[in-house]
Amino acid sequence: MLTEIAEFERTLLLEDNASAHTVRNYISDLRQLRVFLLEHGFGLNGAGDDVAPERVDPLAIRAYVAHGLRRNRRSSVGRKLSAAKGFFRHLLRRGRIEADPTVGIATPKKQRQLPVHLTVDDMFRLLEAPPADTPAGLRDRALLEVVYSCGLRVSELVGLDWADVDTGLGLVRVRGKGGKERLVPIGRTALAALAAYRARLNELCPRRLVDTAAVFLNQRGGRLTTRSVARMVERYVVASGLATKASPHALRHSFATHLLNAGADLRAIQELLGHASLSTTQKYTHVNLDQLMRVYDKAHPRA
Repeated sequence: MLTEIAEFERTLLLEDNASAHTVRNYISDLRQLRVFLLEHGFGLNGAGDDVAPERVDPLAIRAYVAHGLRRNRRSSVGRKLSAAKGFFRHLLRRGRIEADPTVGIATPKKQRQLPVHLTVDDMFRLLEAPPADTPAGLRDRALLEVVYSCGLRVSELVGLDWADVDTGLGLVRVRGKGGKERLVPIGRTALAALAAYRARLNELCPRRLVDTAAVFLNQRGGRLTTRSVARMVERYVVASGLATKASPHALRHSFATHLLNAGADLRAIQELLGHASLSTTQKYTHVNLDQLMRVYDKAHPRA
């Protein structure tokens, strides 16, 4: 089965143009599936030392899903099943198996989780937390302002280049999931923060810049990583005295929630966030129950 997994990995990268993050997760999930099948004796080859994909049946896949639900969240199990479905569909198309054992196996229904977000006041406190008199502080201020102004995913943020920022039109070109591009407005405050940071960029990176295209650099001149951004946000959340734990993704949730609460159209928010489906964006309609109750009490004739 390892040979088939390696072939599937090449297909994802070269033919399907899947992101490195997606490929890494899928291949990890498939290796876990192989280990489970081996340990439980499902679909073994004649020698009994490996899994033969053509011998895997729906019972084995159902057992794998049931095993996962005892240990993981439903969303994680759903992703693992999605990896298995993609893998066996690939083998079926290649003529390596005669039947897909994942057909008819439903993805576990996700538990609804309300997105973590900050209030407007807390968001403003966080934006003011980085020092405004150091190059690193100016970078961090600019980073937080851009995330909140544009609602970017952290992967989109660290992948941002100076060429993507149109200061004249007030637009940012964002490369999202699956290589899809979208244009997102950026506010004057965020543009001013970027300009202040760029003016002292040489002080942040005293040596020759390693990556002159990237917007957000570390002190070695390299592009910031998603992990370094997460640590930075966590540090400023503590420094600003916020009671809520907030990740970079929580700032994206805050962007969407604040727009919705101010009356923005849900489909417009969908476009800004780069969601493929409106159902993904609709989770924000469940966030502010207090506002919902106020609208109901004010508008309903029998409230």
